[in-house]
Amino acid sequence: MNPPNIQETPAPPEQAPLDHAAIRAIMMGILLAMFLSALEQTIVAPALPTIGRSLGDVENLSWVVTAYLLASVVATPLFGKLSDIHGRKRMMMIAIAVFVVGSVACALAPNMPALIAARALQGLGGGGILPIAHTILGDMVSPRERPRYQSYTSVMFMTASITGPVVGGVVTDYVHWTMIFWINLPMGLLALWMTDRALNKLPRYERPHKLDVLGALLMVCAALALMLAMTYGGQRYAWGSAPILGLLVGAAALWLLFVLRVATAPEPFIPLTILRMPILAATTAAGFFSVGVIIGLIIFMPVYFELVLGFSPSGSGTALIAFLAAATAGSFFAGRMMVRLTHYKLLPAGGLLLGIVMMAVFAWKPAGLSLIEVCALLAIGGAGLGVMYPVTTTIVQNAVAPHQLGIATGALNFARQLGGAMIVAAFAAIVLGGIDTGGRGLTLDMLRGGAHGAGGDFAGVFRWLFAAGAVFLLAGLVAVLAIEEQPMRGRDGDS
Repeated sequence: MNPPNIQETPAPPEQAPLDHAAIRAIMMGILLAMFLSALEQTIVAPALPTIGRSLGDVENLSWVVTAYLLASVVATPLFGKLSDIHGRKRMMMIAIAVFVVGSVACALAPNMPALIAARALQGLGGGGILPIAHTILGDMVSPRERPRYQSYTSVMFMTASITGPVVGGVVTDYVHWTMIFWINLPMGLLALWMTDRALNKLPRYERPHKLDVLGALLMVCAALALMLAMTYGGQRYAWGSAPILGLLVGAAALWLLFVLRVATAPEPFIPLTILRMPILAATTAAGFFSVGVIIGLIIFMPVYFELVLGFSPSGSGTALIAFLAAATAGSFFAGRMMVRLTHYKLLPAGGLLLGIVMMAVFAWKPAGLSLIEVCALLAIGGAGLGVMYPVTTTIVQNAVAPHQLGIATGALNFARQLGGAMIVAAFAAIVLGGIDTGGRGLTLDMLRGGAHGAGGDFAGVFRWLFAAGAVFLLAGLVAVLAIEEQPMRGRDGDS
């Protein structure tokens, strides 16, 4: 069956442009909502070891992160289409409400399974907030004006990325880990109030869509089967055992069915019409590996800091600032330099090389590093990896026609989030499986003992994690080298 022709969609009626005061009011509402979602991606990381100790369950600790990421992957395209059908304001308020309810459920969770389920609910809301917010920005202003307002979102993400680990560590150290979820309640209620008031003036472009629920279910089941195999393989069951082999075979079959569904559905969960373009296929692959490694590092570096280097939760959160601040600086630098360079592939290629160097040094010497040495390595690697966010977005949006911007950007975001979920699961398989430790894996005693107790010899496990991260970044570098450079539209006054 031929894919639907996007150009046949009737253009929305012209509406009067918003003045700056109205745009500013809308921006304040969506920025607070985006801050909630962005903060949740980093604030939980320093608290993970403490959560494992508090709930007495380390084996399933990685699912606290994976459940959120996987739910976000599903929510991104679904909420985008639902906002086309029912309007941005209604779906944004639903996404915020779901996020707040999920946050309260996380704070009240009595055990690890309940926390994982609540994190999945929270991920549905958080995954819905970001695509709607970006779409609202596109509804409000023209492409020529858009960079001015996108700079506001960059500052917001920088603030959330830097404050998240610090707040998470300090609150975990001096109050209680559940407070990292309770603080979402007042901020979420404020975001609901601001969204309700601000989005009344937003232009409305509702149009019908078909939701590919079957495609979404196939993707979730395929990812769950693969992640279960990676989590339990080598720890609960041997890699060659019937349960693990069954999960791997089932995952392969479900992924095949997902690809067939995407190729034949009238309006698929994630369209292949865009990914068939070589430049977009290579760029989304680069985003999959690079952003996946970034998310994996944000999640597992605090565990590494505490188990191997002996940092406290607040110290772990502070150490992450070097990485996140450098990534933000690299993102700003790349955004400004890309339009000035003819051979702009030098930026992502050089950035990934810096990331590979960082991972290689950590793999070579995972233990015995001082705080200054760790911050220096994280700053170098973070500056390089931060380049990948604006570069991949710009390449994708530059390669497609204006009417395909939403689909192309959505496909890239989908690949990034799926990469995060998959690479976090891979890192969890390495850490929880206990590679190079005789299969002992991560235990509750290790978390209690830290670097000076039973987990003092855990550096060997993280050596493998950093080596795997370097391999993932190398795959991203290969994808970048396969990208065909196209002249940037908009130069020399050409709009």
